[in-house]
Amino acid sequence: MKHIFIISAIILLSVPRLSAQNITPAKNASKYFGYKIKVCDKVYGSSHTSDGTLLYLGEEYPKQLLTLFIKTADLSKFKGRPDIDFKGKDICITGVVVSDKGKPEIVLTDPKQIKPYMVDSPVKQKSSVN
Repeated sequence: MKHIFIISAIILLSVPRLSAQNITPAKNASKYFGYKIKVCDKVYGSSHTSDGTLLYLGEEYPKQLLTLFIKTADLSKFKGRPDIDFKGKDICITGVVVSDKGKPEIVLTDPKQIKPYMVDSPVKQKSSVN
């Protein structure tokens, strides 16, 4: 019985750290290095390198709070141009936070990792007019 209690306690304590369901603002991303999280914030800018495309959340570069990185090899998976399509928009990203020179970064390899942020319900009821 004692072992069941200890195992249950360990599971309960670790579940909140593993969940990507809670939304985190970009300013808190640095608290989650090594963890998969869901971040929702505004894209303030972007840039390109020979390695890929960078999107800056929370603030303009170099004061960005979180950088999103799409490698050149993965860019063709994304429709349109993420650097232009998402600029100035609120988005949500799910991914593992890694450190790039001490700053938080999420590498995007799949378009499913990035979605528009909907404050209101995305489903609107149609009204019937007679």
